[in-house]
Amino acid sequence: MRKRNQRLIVIAVALGLLSLAAGLTLFGLRGNVQYFQSPSEIDAKARAGQMVRLGGLVEAGSIARDDAGALIFSVTDGAASKSVRYEGDPPDLFREGQGVVAIGRYQPGAVFEADQILARHDETYMPREAKEALERSGLWKGPQS
Repeated sequence: MRKRNQRLIVIAVALGLLSLAAGLTLFGLRGNVQYFQSPSEIDAKARAGQMVRLGGLVEAGSIARDDAGALIFSVTDGAASKSVRYEGDPPDLFREGQGVVAIGRYQPGAVFEADQILARHDETYMPREAKEALERSGLWKGPQS
């Protein structure tokens, strides 16, 4: 066998192993990826009992506490709103008009019960999905990328 053919075989085997490693990595990560859903999308895409990430802007005038002390607020993407209930203290940056992601289990027709609330960490950050949803609704006023 000539040197040239040996090199081609080694390159082909290396590419095959690299492709296999990439495929196994993506297969292993697919269960850990959490997709962001806007209030407009959540009823169509989420299943009952499914853990989801609901994101958008905290609707103006919607922040309140219920009798049990839980935080009640609405998340909007401009086209639709979803009520969220969260027991606990919100993050420091949580306020009206700020971007927020609520993580919890979806129940159709019910208030979204959040287990965790994530707020924007500075004035320039916006998740890509949230930005796209706000651009579609015409509410995005941030810098264009």
